[in-house]
Amino acid sequence: MGREAAEGRARSAQGRAAGAQAATEHAGNPDENSAGVPGENPDVESAEESAEDSVDRHIARWTGKVPFDVPTEAVITRIQLLAKHVSHGKERALAETGLQAFEFETMHRLASRGAPWRAPSAELAAELLLSPAGMTGRLDTLEKSGLVRRLRAAADRRRVDVELTEEGHRRWLDAMRWRGVAEHEMIEPLDDGERAALAALLKRMLLAVETR
Repeated sequence: MGREAAEGRARSAQGRAAGAQAATEHAGNPDENSAGVPGENPDVESAEESAEDSVDRHIARWTGKVPFDVPTEAVITRIQLLAKHVSHGKERALAETGLQAFEFETMHRLASRGAPWRAPSAELAAELLLSPAGMTGRLDTLEKSGLVRRLRAAADRRRVDVELTEEGHRRWLDAMRWRGVAEHEMIEPLDDGERAALAALLKRMLLAVETR
């Protein structure tokens, strides 16, 4: 009995080793599906297509209660929800850098000019749709925080230029980096080809609206 038991344990160990070897060999080729085609994973794609999102539930809830075209509703509602996520990403970027929306907006306009990140105060107010008094109040706050400085224009002493400080530019860059993180998280599920295709489709939609 002792010898038979030992032989049984040996055969069991050999079986486990063979199974482990087969599993290792299979794991070494993760891109091969059951059909043997490399680079495709239909099970994952099928799961993504069948997964239900909030728009699917929205459509199911309203179907039969109000007339609408399902594909159109699906596209527009998803665009609206993605836009909300973009907005939340911008809010998170501001929270991470301690900036308020109006501060970032003003600094963003200045940074777009390139070094030395400067613009006439009146020009900046027009871009931001602010009155002279509103612009003055905003610049007072930014200047006290050390984010901008006001300078008299050399060519015209009546003109006041606004310039980002080094600290202002650093804070703006931090906010932009955090925005980039949020945007990357959103588009990460798509590969390069899908991103290009989506960008082209959205461009066609936007052009149709802008050229009406």
